[in-house]
Amino acid sequence: MTSPDPSAVTEQPSASRNRLVLIVYTSAIFVSALLLFSVQPLFTKMVLPRLGGSPAVWSVAMVFFQSLLLAGYAYAHYLMQLRNRMIPVAIHLVLLVIAVLTLPLSIASGWGEPPTSGYAFWLLGLFAVSIGLPFFALAANNPLLQAWFVRTGHPSGPDPYFLYASSNIGSFLALLSYPVLLEPMFTLRTQNLIWTSIYGLLIVLIASCGVLLLRSPVTAGVDTLAEDTDAPAPAWMLRARWIVLAAVPSGLLIAVTAHISTDVAAAPLLWVLPLSLYLLTWVLVFQSRPLLPHKWMLMLQPLAISGVIVLLAVGGEQNLLLTLGGHLLCFFVIAMACHGELARTRPPAKYLTGFYVALSFGGMVGGLFAGLIAPYTFTWIAEYPILLVLAVLCRPPAVERLPQWSRWYWLLLAVAVAAIIAPSYSSGKLFAWLDDYRVLVVSAVAIVAMMLAILLKADRWKLAAIVTLALVLIRAYPADDGRVETVRSFFGVHKIVVTPHGQYHILMHGTTIHGAEKFQNDDGTPVTGRPEPIAYYHKDGGIGQAIAAVRERKGGPLRVAVIGLGSGTLACASEPGETWKFFEIDQSMVDTARDPKYFTYIQNCAPDLQPVMGDARLTFAREPDGIYDLIIVDAYSSDAIPIHLATEEAMEIYKDKLAPQGAVVMHVSNRHLELASVVVGIADANDLKSWVYSEDSNRDNEYIFATSVVVSAREEADVGKLASSEQWAETEADENQRVWTDDYSNVLGAVWRRLRDGEQ
Repeated sequence: MTSPDPSAVTEQPSASRNRLVLIVYTSAIFVSALLLFSVQPLFTKMVLPRLGGSPAVWSVAMVFFQSLLLAGYAYAHYLMQLRNRMIPVAIHLVLLVIAVLTLPLSIASGWGEPPTSGYAFWLLGLFAVSIGLPFFALAANNPLLQAWFVRTGHPSGPDPYFLYASSNIGSFLALLSYPVLLEPMFTLRTQNLIWTSIYGLLIVLIASCGVLLLRSPVTAGVDTLAEDTDAPAPAWMLRARWIVLAAVPSGLLIAVTAHISTDVAAAPLLWVLPLSLYLLTWVLVFQSRPLLPHKWMLMLQPLAISGVIVLLAVGGEQNLLLTLGGHLLCFFVIAMACHGELARTRPPAKYLTGFYVALSFGGMVGGLFAGLIAPYTFTWIAEYPILLVLAVLCRPPAVERLPQWSRWYWLLLAVAVAAIIAPSYSSGKLFAWLDDYRVLVVSAVAIVAMMLAILLKADRWKLAAIVTLALVLIRAYPADDGRVETVRSFFGVHKIVVTPHGQYHILMHGTTIHGAEKFQNDDGTPVTGRPEPIAYYHKDGGIGQAIAAVRERKGGPLRVAVIGLGSGTLACASEPGETWKFFEIDQSMVDTARDPKYFTYIQNCAPDLQPVMGDARLTFAREPDGIYDLIIVDAYSSDAIPIHLATEEAMEIYKDKLAPQGAVVMHVSNRHLELASVVVGIADANDLKSWVYSEDSNRDNEYIFATSVVVSAREEADVGKLASSEQWAETEADENQRVWTDDYSNVLGAVWRRLRDGEQ
C-alpha cells in the first residue's frame, strides 16, 4: 500500500482557506485604494497655499498621480514576469518598508517656495520628491495583488477583475469621506498620522497576501494560466484601443472639472463630484453582473453628448443646479460607455497586468492633454468639446444600414447649417428671427441631427462629424450677450465681457465678477476723466467706507497694501501723496488690468504701478513690520478661495505689518461660503476687534454690488467712524466655531452656514 503524495493533498484548497484568501486580498486592495485616493486631497491641501489656492493645483496633481499610477502598473507588470514566486513578494515588501520610512507626509526641504513661472512643472517636481515613493508603492498594489490572487488557486482566479471594483470602492469612499469627515474633524497633522498608521496596517495585509501566495501549492492557478496560454495575446490595435478608451474619460474628468468651475460655478469642493463619478464608473463596469448594462450606456451615450451640446449652447447661469447636474450626468454616461468597452474587451487573467498598464497609460495621456497641454494651448476650455468628439469615436464599430431616402437627411442638415450661418451675411425677417434665436436653433439642429443619425445607424465617424459641426457653431455663436474675450493662465480662465454698445467692461471668472468699469454714460457719451470705482469697490460700499474712515482717522495720506489686483479698480481709490502697494500672483491679471482696451484704472490712476508678484502669503511676509495704515485683502470675492490667506497665522502676519493704529480690511463676499465669522475668529485669536459690514446697494444694473466686508483693528478708535456706524456691527468670535489655522480649515462648515443663513 502506497502513501498519498503530500503535494496532491493540498492541490485543492479548502473552502475555509478560499474564504480567507478572498477576505485578505479584498481587504488589502480596498485599504490600498483608500490610502491612494485619500493621500491626494491630503497632500494637495498641504501644497495649495504655495500657489494661492489655485484650482489648477488639483489638475496638475491628477496628472502626477496618473503618471505615477502608470509607473506602478508597469513595475507590477514586469515583476510578475518573474517565474519565482518568492522574488516579487520580497521585492514589493522591501519597497513598502522603504517607503514607510519616508513618512509622515511632508513637503520636501528646498521646495517650500514656488518660482514666478512654470508652476505646473515645479508642482510635478514637488510631488515627485515629497510623496513619489509611497505613492508609487501604493500604485502597484492593485494589479500586483490581482496577479497574486490568480496564482493562489482561488476559484474566482480565472476572472479576478471584480477586485478592481473593490479597489475603486475604496477610492470612492476615501474621496467622499475627506471633505465630509476628515477635513472638518481633524487637523492636517492628525490626518497625516492616521494615514501613516493605516499605511503600516497595509504592509501587514500585503505581507499576509504574500504568505498566502507562497503557501499555495506550486500548481495552484496553473490551470487558469494554462488555459489562458491558448488564448492569443491581445493585438496591438486592441491595446491601442484600450489606451484611447482610458484616455478620453480621464481627460474629460479634468476638462469637465475645469468647465464647471469656470463657466458654471467656482464652488468649493466641486472637484470631488466629477472625480467621484469617474471612480464610480470603474466600480460599476467591473462588477460580475453590472448594475447598468453596457448596451444601455452605449444607447445613452449619444444622448449624453447631445445634452452637453445643449448645455454649452445655452450657457451656465440660467439654472445653476440643473446645469451642474446636467454636465455631471452626461459625463457619467460618457465615462460609463468608454469604461464599459474596456470591461467588455478585457483579456484573460494571464494578460491582466499588461491590460492595466494600457489603462494607466491612457489615463496619463488624457490627464497630460487636459491638465498640462490644453491650458498652455487654448485660451478657453477647448479640451472639453475636443474630448466629446473623441468620445463618439470610442463607440464600437457598427455596420451602417442606411435606407435610400437617408441621403435627404444629409442634404437637410446642410440646409439647416446654411440657415444658421446666413444671418451673418444677409437680412430679412426670417434671417432676423434666426439671428435672435440662434442659440436655440443651434441646439435644436444638433439634437435632431444626432437623433436621426442614430436612428439611421450612422457610423461613429458620421456621428463625430455632426458633433464637431454643432460644437463649431456654438463657438461661432456663443450665448453671451455682448463681446467676450478670454485670458487663460495657470490660475484659471478669465473672461473680459463687453456689454452691448460697450457701456461696461467686466472681468469675470466663471460666473463671478472680479471687477467692472464704465466706459459710456447712459446717454452714449464716453466716460472721461478719472474712472469711478464700481462693482464691490464703490465709495459707498464696505471697502470704500473703510478706506475713507481710516483716511479720516489718520488725517493724512495713507500707506496701503492691497492683496489681489483684479481689474485694478482700487488703484483709483488712492489719493495724491498716498503710497499703495499691490500684491498679485497671476501675471495674466496684471497684463489684463494694464491693457487700456480692457480697463483703464491703472492707466489713469497709477500708470507706474509695479505689483509684487508671487503668492501674497509669502511675499507680503517679507514687508517691513509696522508700516501700513491699511491692509486690504481682496482675494475672497471669487467663489474659489485661497484658504491660507484666512488663517490665524495669516492674520498674525497682517497684524505685524500694521502701523500702530492700522486696520485690516478683508473682502469676504461669496455666494457659497460664509466667511465673515471665519475672519472674526482669526482676528480674535490675534487679539483684534472686528466690525462686519453686509449691505446690498440695490444698484446691480449699474454694476455696483452688495458686499460683505470685515474690518479688524487693535482698538475701536483705529477704525474711526465705522465703530459708531449703524451699517457696521461689532462682532464677537463664535466660541463654538473652531478657528481656522494653517493646520485646520473647514470649508464644508462655511458652506453649511451659508445654506443655513439662507444667503445667496
